[in-house]
Amino acid sequence: MNAIEVHNLVKRFGTKTVVDHVTMSVAEGEIVGFLGPNGSGKTTTIRIMCGLLTPDEGDGQVLGYDLLTDSLKIKREVGYMTQKFSFYEDLTIGENLEFVARLYQLQPVEEHVARTLEELGLTTRRDQLAGTLSGGWKQRLALAACIMHKPKLLLLDEPTAGVDPKARREFWDEIHRLARDGLTVLVSTHYMDEAERCHRISYISYGKLLATGTVDEVIANAGLSTFVVSGPRLNEVAAALEGKPGVEQVAPFGTTLHVVGSDRKLLEASLKEIKARKDTKVEPGETSLEDVFIQFMAGSKDNMA
Repeated sequence: MNAIEVHNLVKRFGTKTVVDHVTMSVAEGEIVGFLGPNGSGKTTTIRIMCGLLTPDEGDGQVLGYDLLTDSLKIKREVGYMTQKFSFYEDLTIGENLEFVARLYQLQPVEEHVARTLEELGLTTRRDQLAGTLSGGWKQRLALAACIMHKPKLLLLDEPTAGVDPKARREFWDEIHRLARDGLTVLVSTHYMDEAERCHRISYISYGKLLATGTVDEVIANAGLSTFVVSGPRLNEVAAALEGKPGVEQVAPFGTTLHVVGSDRKLLEASLKEIKARKDTKVEPGETSLEDVFIQFMAGSKDNMA
């Protein structure tokens, strides 16, 4: 059974369609990355799925419950982590978790709090005020509060924004540990390395779902060709390539340039002159998820414009 199975979800705010006929499925125990530019409808879609918003059109099931009629049941069995830290900064870690335990009517409260503190490595910081925590520890507290009631589905909205690389790595190790125990995770992110740690990804752009599959499938289906240019005066090379037939992206990567396009023949023809330059090398390269992400963004129309 799929943990999430939704069809043709539509959500409008006034005259703007923020979610435009989105169909998505997430299997039990799967980690799915939800990608897309700012304002693309990721948060609104997640809020529909956790029962906080009612779609204007479409239907589906989350954890076997009807999206339109069972929103209260969905809320009980989902853990939702918002973009913004949403706990009381003038309460300690322990007090915040006690509050959450009472909200979910978990008994005995102390037992649930102690277990959650232990699981997330927060026991020694129990009496620290939430407002004094660094970004990584705030994130860990938010995750602890989300999983305290043993949800079957985690919906995470850009959970690692503004967190250092070590804390991000530890967070993702924790997510994979939870998934091994059967938890399903849908996580929105802007980080390509995080997307690559997901079992599958779905890309949404300005309300429309454009691609879904494993990272390799999404890259392959994008149909892009990438060439790597190395040599002197790459800034001049970049300027010479801008706007040439077949050249859709030119991006510096360290001491090289990545040149990307969807028509390989046109791209190779435009690179011929560069290839003939002394000391300049042009070689086929691997198309990255970031290249695909940028291509999708370039080809999409802002639905709020």
